[in-house]
Amino acid sequence: MAILEKIEEREILREAGRRLALILEDTIAHVRVGVTPRFLDEYAYKRIVEGGDIPAFLNYTPEGAVSPFPASLCVSVNDEVVHGIPGDTPLKESDIVSLDLGLIHKALVVDMARTIAVGRISSEEEKLISITKEALKKGIEASCVGGHIGDIGSAVEKAVAPSGFRVVSELGGHGVGRRVHEEPFVPNVGTTGTGEEIVEGMVLALEPIVTIGSPEIILHKDGYTIKTKSGSRSAHFEDTILITKEGVEIITRAH
Repeated sequence: MAILEKIEEREILREAGRRLALILEDTIAHVRVGVTPRFLDEYAYKRIVEGGDIPAFLNYTPEGAVSPFPASLCVSVNDEVVHGIPGDTPLKESDIVSLDLGLIHKALVVDMARTIAVGRISSEEEKLISITKEALKKGIEASCVGGHIGDIGSAVEKAVAPSGFRVVSELGGHGVGRRVHEEPFVPNVGTTGTGEEIVEGMVLALEPIVTIGSPEIILHKDGYTIKTKSGSRSAHFEDTILITKEGVEIITRAH
């Protein structure tokens, strides 16, 4: 678990988050009909290394994986929930795309994700993206010194429930900072007052994942891409946050 107590480390983390947010923002600007996920990955990689930093996901082998992740950017399209390996199939009108990117700056890791529409999408899909974004906001607001990890999951779950959409409860956020994935696991469902206590200096990546249909998921044969079992579309938003005594700080912001 990453607990950053030193001012110098927190400043490095803030700079890492600023760099990542700028790069992902610029990558998103390239999302359009005809662009391939591989192009987006190559663009993000180039931007990271030009800044003297390291792509956090490239060649990273998470627990349970049999081979390293082969890209810098996860590109998950439509029913692909997370960890999509970018390929050469062009994006098309009405796709929805999750872009998930991690960066290592001076040995500290930050992680963020956004979901974007390609051209026109249905009102239901617009609502899906909006609700998932709002769920991240509510999860962040529930993160404070003396609170508990269950407070975050409860806030996310309550934000989604009235919409009729479903939280993908098997997946969730995690600690981050010194490694890509650290303790604690941060579920997107939960009960207020339960789970690990949130302490000052804790670094967390919160990431609500929401689907229109059944929350059941399956792993693609590529060993990384997780899809909805029903084929329903999903959305995914993520920010890295730092817990301070003054309150929660969103690290992955461009400005």
